[in-house]
Amino acid sequence: MNSGKLRIWIDTERLKYPHTGLYHFCMELGKALLQEKTDREELSFYLPANKMGVFGKDAVYRKQIGLHKYQLPSTATYQVWHSLHQGSQYFPFLRSIPVVLTIHDLNFLHQPGRGATYIKKSLAELQQKINRADRVVAISNFVLEELQRNLQVNSAQSSVIYNGCNFSQLDAEKPTRIPNNPFLFTIGTVAAKKNFHVLPALLEGNDYWLVIAGITHEESYLQKIKQEAVRCGVAHRVIITGAITDAQKQWYYQHCEAFVFPSIAEGFGMPVLEAMYFGKPVFLSTYTSLPEIGGSLAYYFISFDPDEMRRTVEQGLQHYYQTSPQQALQNHALSFSWLAAARQYLSIYRELA
Repeated sequence: MNSGKLRIWIDTERLKYPHTGLYHFCMELGKALLQEKTDREELSFYLPANKMGVFGKDAVYRKQIGLHKYQLPSTATYQVWHSLHQGSQYFPFLRSIPVVLTIHDLNFLHQPGRGATYIKKSLAELQQKINRADRVVAISNFVLEELQRNLQVNSAQSSVIYNGCNFSQLDAEKPTRIPNNPFLFTIGTVAAKKNFHVLPALLEGNDYWLVIAGITHEESYLQKIKQEAVRCGVAHRVIITGAITDAQKQWYYQHCEAFVFPSIAEGFGMPVLEAMYFGKPVFLSTYTSLPEIGGSLAYYFISFDPDEMRRTVEQGLQHYYQTSPQQALQNHALSFSWLAAARQYLSIYRELA
């Protein structure tokens, strides 16, 4: 290896969870870092064996194995370690290397069923990593403010770097399961924090269908969504797809009437920008980071009362078709750039080295 290079260890172990926001974060930021780096930097991606080579031949790869939780490989020839997610179990607590820590959320503060003991333990574990880090990066102002309220964070050593908009144009692939009428679309891990069970009620009194895409993280919550659909008498108009490809996701975005996202725990909310990229009206909860990311172009559920939610969608769609904000929506999405994020991270690496 060229000893004159700035060698950066990038922990992308979350690539082992496909069809998740963290997977796309690691992929998109990794690709952008490779595009923006200079000949001075060498990026080493630390990842599962089945993902070796995912960033192409110009990247360097370090294989992650389970034993590294207890004894990390040598970092003696590296100048910076970047942990791309605060939950990684591979962290250089005992190594003398500058550390950048990206924090995505404190969702455990908002998720139903999280008791005081669990929250206290989670905060303590995160504080340990913050104490070890030389630079803390939050993915939204909301996340940084929440960190500052709940933990000890050095303001001089912390900053916000927004995620980019995930979308590049693909050849859309028509899914096997498509609605018979205009439909509302949402996507995300099927878990209580996404609050998807409030969505079937939007179908009462109209002909809309609902498509929910994403891997199931909590089977009991999937059943709750189905039970709500039955209770509302709309089960035949609710499609729950499970995991889908990016090309299928693009088809749903292109053809949906609107994107609906009532999540109560988001550090950023990538699907919001994805839907906006295609010029679609987005209907969001007012919780956590969503108003920051959606901005003034989104419509917001001020409550989860079914009648109020249906009024919000009806009035929002009426306003959308009257004002035709498609170009403004796409421009907003494209203002979030992975290349800009990469340049900011590279600046931090160079400063710490």
